[in-house]
Amino acid sequence: MNSLEELVVSAQADFIAAADAAALENAKARYLGKTGQITEMMKGLGKLDPDARKAQGALINAVKVQIEDALTARRDALADAQMQGRLNAEAIDVTLPGRGRMPGGIHPVMRTWERVEEIFRSIGFDVADGPEIENDWTNFTALNSPENHPARSMQDTFYIDGNDTDGKPLLLRTHTSPMQVRYARTHTPPIKVIAPGRTYRVDSDATHSPMFHQVEGLWIAEDISFADLKGVYLNFVKAFFETDDLQVRFRPSYFPFTEPSAEIDIAFGSGPLKGRWLEVSGAGQVHPSVVKNFGLDPEKFIGFAFGSGLERLTMLRYGINDLRLFYEGDLRFLKQFN
Repeated sequence: MNSLEELVVSAQADFIAAADAAALENAKARYLGKTGQITEMMKGLGKLDPDARKAQGALINAVKVQIEDALTARRDALADAQMQGRLNAEAIDVTLPGRGRMPGGIHPVMRTWERVEEIFRSIGFDVADGPEIENDWTNFTALNSPENHPARSMQDTFYIDGNDTDGKPLLLRTHTSPMQVRYARTHTPPIKVIAPGRTYRVDSDATHSPMFHQVEGLWIAEDISFADLKGVYLNFVKAFFETDDLQVRFRPSYFPFTEPSAEIDIAFGSGPLKGRWLEVSGAGQVHPSVVKNFGLDPEKFIGFAFGSGLERLTMLRYGINDLRLFYEGDLRFLKQFN
């Protein structure tokens, strides 16, 4: 056996003897490294005459290929052995009884959503659903908040690259009021509708979240007044909180899409919140400009709109003081409601 054949046999033996990847790399260095035997042989070719250099170079290259093949084979064998070891260590005993699925439950905010829909359906309101990605016109301009209007400052946040088919900017809706515009433009008065759904603003603390839920209400006809608004909302909160022992009051406020506008507060006559006035909604008579954007004649049609936070209603109903609990996914908290 000549020296080149012996070199191949030696390399194969060293590779097989390597117990792990580190040992294999050390063995590789002895043959194929910068100072390895194959490398030194290649350096020595320069001392030979051209014909001898060509012949010897071909032999060394052939040996190098055999050593590299042996190295690759050992690498694959070590990787297979490592994988098999992991599979054996992580084997699943299929004879064990299955874990099964725990019974699910309804999230407290979704429970409120369903309850709100049920109550308003019972007094003749439709329920409308619309896109969460809105265009700027429907979300702001049609609701009397044109570009650079100061009322946008707390909401003008989550925009999306690109425009809609009409060239209008797109954003994640900041309230569900755009659905009032969409619904009113495709229905004829009288219009009685609520629009519950997810909304998005840059807010995050104990009472605010970047994603939250609202329900907007709209009633448009020829002879609607604040008395109707008060009657509807009083009926709603009594049904929602399952008590007749509460009061509703209206405080003057400002919203660009209603005029006059009001904040709606409630006060319970008993219980832990007895006597405290708690804000639950914004409301008002729909602004004539908004009625016009609905595609209706503001000289003929009048109405009211209101908007309530579903998380706010849920917190009051169940006595929760931190909105973030709804979104932390803690089963100990969520199981209380199912």
